[in-house]
Amino acid sequence: MKFIQLVAAGILITSASLASANPTSEFVVDDMRVEGLQRVALGAALTYIPVKIGDSMNSFRIAQLIRSLYASSHFENIQVLRDGNTLIIKVHERPTISNIIFSENDDIKDEQLNQSLEDNNIRVGEPLDKTVLTSIENGLKDFYYSIGKYNAEVDAIVTPLPRNRVDLKLAFEEGDAAEIKQINFVGNDVFPDKELLEQMELQFGAPWWDFMAETRYQKQKLSGDMETIRSYYMDRGYLRYNMDSTQVAMTPDKTGIYITFNITEGEKYHISEIELAGDLLGNEEAIKVLMPLREGQLYNLAMVTYTEEFISKYLGRFGYAFPTVTTIPEINDEDKTVKLRLSVEPGQRIYVRRINFKGNKVTADEVFRREVVQMEGSWLSNTALEASKNSMSRLTYVEEADFETIRIPGQDDKVDVDFTVKEQASGSFNAGIGYGDRTKLSLQAGIQQNNFLGTGNQLALNLNTISYQSSINLSYTDPYFTIDGISLGGSVFYTEFDAGSANLVQYNSKTYGVGLNFGYPVNQFNRLNFGITYKHQEVSQLQRYEQIRNFYDVFADPENPDSSLTFNTFQLSAGWYRSTLNRGIFPTAGSSQRATISATTPNSDLTYYKVNFDTKFYFPLSQNQRWSFLSRLQLSYGNGYGKIDGHDQFLPFFEYFSTGGSDSLRGFENNTVGPKGILRYPSTIKDPNGNSIVLGPENDSINMSQRSFGGNALALAGLELIVPTPFVEADFDNSVRTSLFIDAGNLWDTEFNIDEYAQLRPSERNKVPDFGDYSRFRASSGLSVQWLSPMGPMIFSFAKVIKQQDGDDTKFFSFNVGQTF
Repeated sequence: MKFIQLVAAGILITSASLASANPTSEFVVDDMRVEGLQRVALGAALTYIPVKIGDSMNSFRIAQLIRSLYASSHFENIQVLRDGNTLIIKVHERPTISNIIFSENDDIKDEQLNQSLEDNNIRVGEPLDKTVLTSIENGLKDFYYSIGKYNAEVDAIVTPLPRNRVDLKLAFEEGDAAEIKQINFVGNDVFPDKELLEQMELQFGAPWWDFMAETRYQKQKLSGDMETIRSYYMDRGYLRYNMDSTQVAMTPDKTGIYITFNITEGEKYHISEIELAGDLLGNEEAIKVLMPLREGQLYNLAMVTYTEEFISKYLGRFGYAFPTVTTIPEINDEDKTVKLRLSVEPGQRIYVRRINFKGNKVTADEVFRREVVQMEGSWLSNTALEASKNSMSRLTYVEEADFETIRIPGQDDKVDVDFTVKEQASGSFNAGIGYGDRTKLSLQAGIQQNNFLGTGNQLALNLNTISYQSSINLSYTDPYFTIDGISLGGSVFYTEFDAGSANLVQYNSKTYGVGLNFGYPVNQFNRLNFGITYKHQEVSQLQRYEQIRNFYDVFADPENPDSSLTFNTFQLSAGWYRSTLNRGIFPTAGSSQRATISATTPNSDLTYYKVNFDTKFYFPLSQNQRWSFLSRLQLSYGNGYGKIDGHDQFLPFFEYFSTGGSDSLRGFENNTVGPKGILRYPSTIKDPNGNSIVLGPENDSINMSQRSFGGNALALAGLELIVPTPFVEADFDNSVRTSLFIDAGNLWDTEFNIDEYAQLRPSERNKVPDFGDYSRFRASSGLSVQWLSPMGPMIFSFAKVIKQQDGDDTKFFSFNVGQTF
């Protein structure tokens, strides 16, 4: 570029000499004019002119002036003239880019093209330097050649507009990519061509239905495949493997590619000795025990690389963040062994000067800072950094978190740590829409904010006014009430519930109460929670199902059996929660366990307890964790304790567990799994006088509810294969999840013997199902798509029942918003 400018300056100086009275002869400037300015102000132009009135001018000063004006990037043509002792500078400004247009570009996105132009200082509103267009055209052609499109053409078209403006259009003719016709290997005896081809990303001759096969030639993928083949041999002991040459031949019409690899396989080598050298900071014995390499093993390049990384990470735990670990092989070709000498240079111990946070537009820095295990001023620990990253990633309002260490110029022993977080919707509109064969349309609604005003505090307000329930629940939790991570929260609630309208057994209830809870962190992964709740509940219009006869007889007023039942309870709870999940929402690795126990105090009107345990394990199946396997299990049990007036206490029926629906047994409608409510009717006959005579209880008839009455014991299990969502890029894996699932489970009432009713006849209004089937597990399988929308998490479930009882639904579709993952 500089050479071109000098040549242009020389030509212009020569032409100026012919057009004037020898301007290159030395003279003193008495006056100076700049002509041709349009967009550039005169004052701005003068700043680029290294000449002022009174200066002496000669050919050197003129060349210097021209170079300075060209360097300003505002002008594309410059003439220097002399009129007496007046210096005249005529300029033609570079045109301003009014618009940039891309045409017929399919393989390169507009964003990539814009970035390429930005890197060359070509953007709308800026002057156009036409000299760089050719290099841009050639650079784009090189890109197309690298992906096998050898007939591609790129033309930069400049269209002049009024007021010295231009439109810049990049027109593409991409053409078709060259197909790989054949891939050959020469010199391979150990592994056949087919086995080596299976390791490669580039393929040839793939069947039409294998749309995932990459048969287009791409230079970058070829380089990657060469490295893959090298690793395949080196990981299996072939230390002397070598890719001797690679030939890529093209057909004359540039549509076909033939690739030939010439390789030398060599022999297998075993490790004869492993020597650690250098400064291991007194950890030599520990490293020897923990590192995976062992003498006598077959040489494995991947294992050698992993060992180097292991030693680096091990030293990084103690602040030596940038160690150098080099493996030096000493090969013995006679006995086909290799001695590995691992040279370790730990470098300086590194300290953290400052920890910064980026990407958080809503959440305050202090919310993330309290999750950071790494401390400012202490030595850098990669273990602490990873733990900090994982802790932040488990927050439900964080999509992903990462960190990088920034070395400080002039301070070799200090770094800054920058955590970059990507936030996601922390609030949710908690709604649900479901449809079943019996329930038809069902609705629910609520609002929850897990990151209230960016403080990390949780605020939930649930309002419900559907046909069978009116409720309000307000809760607030501060997860860091103290600097040590002790949480404190509270809630108030009020509910009116018509169980009959909700397709449950028939009863009405009114409940209000207040609760207080606090949590204590045991360590990074474990937490204990404790709570106390006062609850007032009134139950009325209760149908006397057989399952609650013993419960009802204890609390009902014999003189007014239809009166409401009123209970005041104080409930204590304790829980343990452990999580090593890699994310708070849509995790792909790690596990979580939760165990809780709650019990009413002895002075309560009802004395009972409930225990619950659930666990989830995620097993990544691929390195990028787009494929993962989930197993889950939930076990719950409840019962009463103590006696009232000589009667044993039972778990109240309104505290029973229930299942079925999108968050437990997908494929079954809500409250369809488990024991049904049983109503018992006496049978009568007429005597000769027409009077009714009640027969004995063995002649009673029974009627079964369509819905489950619930139970005091619950077992649920599930297996899920998490797969990449079709047509969704990997960047959105944290927002969309698709899985294939199998759910199984059942619900029991361990205090009720249903076999006692097996001999009773059903009423004319009801068909009694097989009693024995209630002890069998139900199962379903299907497809689930989960999406984290701005309104909150959404679930679409399509399931088919594969094991059921008489009366269970055989198909179910659900759509829910605001579910907990």
